[in-house]
Amino acid sequence: MKNQLLHTPDGVRDIYNGECRKKRLLQNELYQVLLKYGYHEIQTPTFEFFNIFSREIGTTPSKDLYKFFDKEGNTLVLRPDFTPSIARSAAKYYSDEDMPVKLCYIGNAFINSSDYQGRLKETTQCGAELIGDASVFADAEILAMAVDCLKTCGLRDFQISVGHTQFLAGLIEAAGMEEEQEQTLRELISNKNFFGVEEFTETLPIGEPLKRLFAMLGSFDVKEAELAAAKQDAKEYPRILKSLTELEQLYDLIRFYGIENYISYEPGIVSDYQYYTGIIFLGYTFGTGEPIIRGGRYDHLLSHFGKQEPAIGFGIVVDQLMAALSRQKISIPIPDEEVLLVFSAECSTKAIQKAKEFRQQGKITTLVHADPKRTKEDYLAYAQKKHISQVEFMDGV
Repeated sequence: MKNQLLHTPDGVRDIYNGECRKKRLLQNELYQVLLKYGYHEIQTPTFEFFNIFSREIGTTPSKDLYKFFDKEGNTLVLRPDFTPSIARSAAKYYSDEDMPVKLCYIGNAFINSSDYQGRLKETTQCGAELIGDASVFADAEILAMAVDCLKTCGLRDFQISVGHTQFLAGLIEAAGMEEEQEQTLRELISNKNFFGVEEFTETLPIGEPLKRLFAMLGSFDVKEAELAAAKQDAKEYPRILKSLTELEQLYDLIRFYGIENYISYEPGIVSDYQYYTGIIFLGYTFGTGEPIIRGGRYDHLLSHFGKQEPAIGFGIVVDQLMAALSRQKISIPIPDEEVLLVFSAECSTKAIQKAKEFRQQGKITTLVHADPKRTKEDYLAYAQKKHISQVEFMDGV
């Protein structure tokens, strides 16, 4: 058994030295983008009552939650997902607001996933929620902001796949599927087993138009003309038609924002979160097997907390983003306005005064009392290791 005094539990890790600083800089870059779009910061508690994340809400399964009790016997949960927490806060603090509310956040989330999955159980997430706007313009803004965040971090090679929850829901409804059939279909799609989806579809007593719509479940980049053709097949199925129409409307706005090269349309995307009601999206890049960004529309979630408002949002998994940047050899610039002052005891007063002056100028300043056993080369090597660009030796060193 490993020494628990020196090790962390499975799924969590220490972040230190240069990596910690880079993560902080990356988080700030992301946050500045959200602020520029007019989103306002909100902080929710790290733990909440269990019912905030219950099955009725449609968030993380109970078995994957970190649960514990307070002194009164209430069941509490470390938040696995920010969206329900922010929905609760918005319903409470913005109950009388009749204009759209734009909120952004950054913090850690906790999911007690299986050790065999190799996933972090504690991750840092940064995201935004737009509450009170049901329009396609809100959908487009959220996607544009997501793209802007990733580009600001230095990513260029990434793709955000956009789907619609009501496309699959409409297919299931139109085909008259039973619950067991629906579960089978969802598992096939989640596993990207589209050959299995095709075989499954052949067992359904449906007509050719519906079969063609089912075939779109395996499409990863549906073009505008294909959406228009699919709308003809969906004329008899209002739920499917509405989903395709909303994706088609989004197409034009995405072009207007100039982000069409980063967006692909995948109507059959499924999510583990059951509260999504409209468009849904996942962002991928090289160097990580997990999505770096996920989001979607959740028009009924706030009603669980007493406020009926449409909403849409997204979250970026900062840890996944950092891993991708590292593997793609994309550096996170570290400001080099840093000074190392090495001083001897006899000039300590002078060194402290000089450090104060540097700090007033906005420079990061590290004071180190000189060790007679060390050479100037030792301190220069130390400065290089710590990415300190300027080294000054005070008198007597």
